[in-house]
Amino acid sequence: MDIHCYEHDQGFVLEQFKNGEFDYVDAASEVEETEFFRFIQAKKYLTALSGTYPSPRIKEEVPTWFYLASNLTMRLHGIQSFHAYPYVVRTGGMLNVFGPDVAHKTEHPQTGDVTLACRGFNDKNDYERQTPCDQDFLRKFSKDTKPDLLEAWFNRDAARLFRQHKVFDPEGIFIGDASYLFVPDNPNYEGSVRLLFDEAGHPVDEERFKKMSPSQAAGCEWKRCYKLVSLVHTDQKRSFCLRVAIKVLPGNAHECPVLYEMVDQFVRDVGVGVIRRLILDRGFLDGERIAHCKLKHGIDILIPLKKNMDIYKDALGLVEEAVFQSYEPPVREPLEAPRLPQSPPRVRKRELKRRQTLEKEKKKLPPLPPEKIMIRSEVSGIEGFRSLESCSIPLNVIINRDVYQDGHQDLWMLLDTKPLDGEKAPQERRRDYTIRVEIEEGHRQLKCFWDLTQFTSRSFSLVMNQIVFVCLAYNLLQIYLKSLDRKALNRKTRPGVLNQLLPTNSVVIIYCQNRFATLSTLEYTEILLTLPEIARKKILEKTRRLRKNLAQELKQARPP
Repeated sequence: MDIHCYEHDQGFVLEQFKNGEFDYVDAASEVEETEFFRFIQAKKYLTALSGTYPSPRIKEEVPTWFYLASNLTMRLHGIQSFHAYPYVVRTGGMLNVFGPDVAHKTEHPQTGDVTLACRGFNDKNDYERQTPCDQDFLRKFSKDTKPDLLEAWFNRDAARLFRQHKVFDPEGIFIGDASYLFVPDNPNYEGSVRLLFDEAGHPVDEERFKKMSPSQAAGCEWKRCYKLVSLVHTDQKRSFCLRVAIKVLPGNAHECPVLYEMVDQFVRDVGVGVIRRLILDRGFLDGERIAHCKLKHGIDILIPLKKNMDIYKDALGLVEEAVFQSYEPPVREPLEAPRLPQSPPRVRKRELKRRQTLEKEKKKLPPLPPEKIMIRSEVSGIEGFRSLESCSIPLNVIINRDVYQDGHQDLWMLLDTKPLDGEKAPQERRRDYTIRVEIEEGHRQLKCFWDLTQFTSRSFSLVMNQIVFVCLAYNLLQIYLKSLDRKALNRKTRPGVLNQLLPTNSVVIIYCQNRFATLSTLEYTEILLTLPEIARKKILEKTRRLRKNLAQELKQARPP
């Protein structure tokens, strides 16, 4: 079955309806999820992604595009178990996009409950369908999809599609990251490993564990985990955060070679010039690969230095001669405009009193010791280092100095392959690195609010399916919000976005010749009462015929 969607054409449908012509009328709750699916279908995302999906089936009984849409709507609702699919379909807005041929409301003959009647995509059901496809089909289709092919599809075909739609920002800022995905301590989680972690969530090897004090060792805990290596795309304002390539590994695998292989593969698949700036943490320090990215792909890398490296020690010897400039951290625009000035007098008075109380409580707290109070930050840049023997290109170092009230200073350094052109270049590079630090919020959102690690199966193929489709739904939702110029919502949690995007609006939908129009109940009533007699009779006849057909829709309904 080909994908059929209905185009919003208010003028055409109303003109036909006033002449007594229509295909179907339905009442629906218009939710923003419906507009999301209209957007991704209008942009041909579903069609393009289904065309390249590594389907495990030779015979396509349910269209791949519908499988993708069903998987995406589950992730948008924060549902990971396929058993909840009927609930998601009935309460969500996805089916409004595909029209009455896929699903429409009818009455259950035994219970009288309003339910869905679905035509389905084959003739294999013993009962009339009350969902367009069975949840068991979705689960088996996902489980049978090979994990490596699914991962490659996301990294290659989805990324190519994003470039085709000009999603990538011209600045080309990308971030490499590795993150642990914790699962229950069950060895049946395929490909997972058990590791020892300290209280801060960092893995502890045997040598470090032996050096720990008894209290530190008592805080360690064995956890089972995977490791997710991600290539993340964003812009200077952090108005979006797209995971464009991922790799799921056992928790004890080293992320460094994997990330650079992902970068090479991304350049081969998507093209040169998309990645211009790659910001990494010190776990990815590798001189040979840093030079490879610069010389082969034209990618400039910004990464912190370790204190035991020769290049760090060389730069430390030049600190006294370096010229430092003051550094001011970037200020991000707030998610929402302050509402206090526009609030009613009573609310404004209450809020001001609350703030005064907070200030009084703060004054009661003991002051911070001088060694904890930073009074200023400074930066300086030095070019032309060749102390990293494995790196064949000259490197630049940005020295960051934080001065505290007691007089002591903290030094830390960034390595950069991009020339320090201009007096303000060191300040700009430190601001660039704050993007990597702030992007941690994206990991927190995926894990906590998109339920990335709430795996309901121990099969690695279903683990991979969940990770890929959560990331894909997360990406597409951000692209949709950006198209609405509501980029601020990308920094909110998934429940926070849904609270703002999913208020229901009850409407009457009129379908006609693959087009539709939406009306409020009062608008629909007014049109009916003002129609000419001939048109009213045609609508009445068609309505009675539809009611008669609907009464017989669920003669073989599934027992309650």
